[in-house]
Amino acid sequence: MAIDPEERPGKPIARFESMLKTDDVYFFDAEDFEDIIHHYLNQGKVRLAKKAIQLSLDQHPNTTPLKLLEVEVMVFENRLEEAVRQLNQIEEVDGTNEEVYIQRANIYSKKDEHPKAIEYLKKALEIAPDQMDIYALMGMEYLFLDDFEQAKNCFIQCVEDDPEDYASLYNVVYCYEFLEDYEGAIQFLNDYLEQNPYCEVAWHQLGKQYVEKSMYKEALTAFDFAIISDDTFTGAYFEKAMVLEKLKRYNEAIENYQTTLDLGEPSAQTYLRLGQCHEALGLYAQTEEYFGLAVSEDPLLERAWLSIAQYHLTQNASGVALDWIQKALQIDDENPHYWETCAMIYASMDMHFEADFACKQSVAFGGQRIELWLLWAHTVWSLEDPQGCILVLEEALVLYDNHPELNLRMAVAQHAVQNLSQASFYLEKAGKDSSMLALAQTAFPYFWTSQWTQTHWLGH
Repeated sequence: MAIDPEERPGKPIARFESMLKTDDVYFFDAEDFEDIIHHYLNQGKVRLAKKAIQLSLDQHPNTTPLKLLEVEVMVFENRLEEAVRQLNQIEEVDGTNEEVYIQRANIYSKKDEHPKAIEYLKKALEIAPDQMDIYALMGMEYLFLDDFEQAKNCFIQCVEDDPEDYASLYNVVYCYEFLEDYEGAIQFLNDYLEQNPYCEVAWHQLGKQYVEKSMYKEALTAFDFAIISDDTFTGAYFEKAMVLEKLKRYNEAIENYQTTLDLGEPSAQTYLRLGQCHEALGLYAQTEEYFGLAVSEDPLLERAWLSIAQYHLTQNASGVALDWIQKALQIDDENPHYWETCAMIYASMDMHFEADFACKQSVAFGGQRIELWLLWAHTVWSLEDPQGCILVLEEALVLYDNHPELNLRMAVAQHAVQNLSQASFYLEKAGKDSSMLALAQTAFPYFWTSQWTQTHWLGH
């Protein structure tokens, strides 16, 4: 790995860029060229990197590290056959260079042949004096194979070699999370913190693992230590606030959410959370203010639009709720959750035709929640269309075959069209627990009091 070019005397990058502004060709030693090429590759300036490679090989045609950098660019550009030919030539001259194996691994990775890539990375490990970068590459290859156990072990090697390799630290925790081994993650992070007690990243990750285990007291302690280690760490304040909100300590949550805003940029997620906390406290003016700020900051934040519409719905301000959800639909008219909320609002206003249309749209765009199907069935029934209700319920029962309320509603609809054998079939599936009996009595009084129901369902 080349050192930072800015740390080298003469600042080769500035000198190289000065040369590009003229017709002159300056001489650079091979190490300077390595620094220049690495700089441009790290910056994503591939065209300038290729220019530097061309000039470097003109001046140092037999220098293996420069040829390997050319291979790296070939791989990046998917010129894989050229890269293989170049590597074959390099290996004839320098067969013990670990970078040859690393680049072969990169080629196989590009081809989605990850086991082969791992094979070459293991060969590189056998001869490389610095193994950390190779373990990191190997860990990524195991991730491609969904082998999280092996990936975790590779990233642990990286962290043991460099405790400040936070990318690998995050990857270790990610593997534990994917394996749902939260206790293992907690043990790993506690062991790490024994040696690195002021690492805010580790304290933050430890707090998140405690949250997964519903160990909220321990989570708050971990987030506090993250803040002690770095009192500008907004992520720790935000995670702490979410735990406090979960514990219904809303005023403390508000204080921590506000701190994240004071320390960082405006955040729609934070405004949304502040709105929810103020709503829980009954502070409705602030609730509206923060929900409004959330949708202004990020018009694509789905939960913000849903929260502000549902808030106004709970305040019996259906017209205002409808205005907000219609604004959301102007931004994304294929969002099933927006259409479902729209249907709820129309239903609350007894606008059943409009609610029916909104339910259709939600289902058309992928809505499948049981609440949506129940709302749609209720809406079509309110339109006095039992046959249409049957059609809706047939679709719903494909997804929720044994749902008692769906089966009860289907029985009622079948009874309404005098299909009594089907009505009996669905009543049997609905069952007779107290909630179904209460629903039938209150929502369908004609069905409840009919002689057929009294005889065939209630046994009177």
